[in-house]
Amino acid sequence: MGLDESEAEHSYETPRHQVTLSDFRIGKYEVTQDLWKAVMGDNPSSSKGDRLPVESVSWNDIQIFIKKLNKMTGRNYRLPTEAEWEFAAKGGNLSKGYAFIGGNEIDKTAWHSHNADKHTHKVGLLNPNELGIYDMGGNISEWVQDWYGHYSEKPQKNPRGAKKSKIGKIFRGGNCAILPEYNNPGCRFVSNPSFKSPYMGFRLAE
Repeated sequence: MGLDESEAEHSYETPRHQVTLSDFRIGKYEVTQDLWKAVMGDNPSSSKGDRLPVESVSWNDIQIFIKKLNKMTGRNYRLPTEAEWEFAAKGGNLSKGYAFIGGNEIDKTAWHSHNADKHTHKVGLLNPNELGIYDMGGNISEWVQDWYGHYSEKPQKNPRGAKKSKIGKIFRGGNCAILPEYNNPGCRFVSNPSFKSPYMGFRLAE
């Protein structure tokens, strides 16, 4: 997990370190607007479309959604941890070590500032990554569960991030409005959990 100093644009993306994860499941697609509407009864997204990813939702909003969804379904959905997200983005145990999330030809796997016209697209239109997961490298950036914290060099099992952070919550992945180089699975971003953006959404884990 993480990047070497030669790869990282920011020091908080280093050092590269060993992580062991227990089994988990992660969404094949980003959560769509039709699912959000079915649970919440509204649609906060800037660009409207049932099969578009829901966006303009804060980390705090997502916790309310998940609580309602779990009550409706009897399941235990949640946001993925940062470590789970990165593992899945890299293709898990099937990883081929691509330069970008999902492949070496970025236009085939991710909507970014050079090919998306700065708006979101229906989920699943481009090629999936090695695990069959779509849009982890683009379309929208995705909130994860963790508070921001510096990485440790020590090996870890099922890391959960900092217990609390004044800086904020982590989100991952490129989006349709930023440069393609941010579709590196080691890139990390942080914002206040109440922040909303038309370029930020999420996918579920369990």
